[in-house]
Amino acid sequence: MEMEWLEELAALLPEGGLQAGEPMYRHTTFGVGGPADAMALVRRAEELAGVLSFCHGRGLPCAVVGKGSNLLVGDLGFRGVIIKLEGEFEEISREGSRLVAGGGASLSGLAEAAQAASLTGLEFAEGIPGSLGGAVLMNAGAYGGEMSTLVKRVESLDARGGFHVRNREQMAFGYRYSALKGSGEIITKVVLELAPGDATAIARQMAALAARRRERQPLDMPSAGSTFKRPEGHFAGELIMRCLEPGYAIGGAAISTKHCGFVVNTGGATAGDIRRLIEHIQQRVRERTGVWLEPEVIMLGEFSP
Repeated sequence: MEMEWLEELAALLPEGGLQAGEPMYRHTTFGVGGPADAMALVRRAEELAGVLSFCHGRGLPCAVVGKGSNLLVGDLGFRGVIIKLEGEFEEISREGSRLVAGGGASLSGLAEAAQAASLTGLEFAEGIPGSLGGAVLMNAGAYGGEMSTLVKRVESLDARGGFHVRNREQMAFGYRYSALKGSGEIITKVVLELAPGDATAIARQMAALAARRRERQPLDMPSAGSTFKRPEGHFAGELIMRCLEPGYAIGGAAISTKHCGFVVNTGGATAGDIRRLIEHIQQRVRERTGVWLEPEVIMLGEFSP
């Protein structure tokens, strides 16, 4: 029965567009994760709509993976279909002071495209190892910048393959939140409104932010970026440092000694190690400070007991 639906799904995609048993550690910045039943590599909106409609009709769980930079996939893998956006979903074009890009475009690539076009506003995205769709979905931000201030228009497909368009107001952005979070919709295209600037000054700002990241963040170790959302009135890293020693580890997962807000894979960590450490941090911080830390990291698939 399993082979039957795999073959039917493969028929909806170009040759090589479906990979059975794809290891997810290849697709996450943590470098962990067991096999997905199938990974669909979609290059056009029509293919994506077809895959979504197929999964909905069959009752198959599906999830989209961008650059895997805020994702923790269980060691036992994912029962269903992982969708990877390629082709037109990675394209970036310019329309005056706007950039139009697919949901699979990289944030770093967008920041570089903006700089090359002398457009300012995306400097904060330099060095963030994520995709545009994921960044808009969770309203990513850093160093005073936030996606919500730039978004003009968002196109998406729902679980049935239906097409939707929203403007900035309809996205209802909040801190690490948008109206699409938890909806199951996949962002396919985004229009960003930027402002004219000086290419040299923009490049200088991007370089300064890159240096700041290298100085303060454990970029030399696999992680998913900031592990927790910033709790109101606090900083997650400071709370963690008050409650646990930097370097505290469970298996191959540890609290970064460079920035306590990061959980890192020190080498050989399992997804279970990382999840247990995240949960331990949450419990210890709540016990000692009364603050509950909510993960930014999305957990997907099946984890070992």
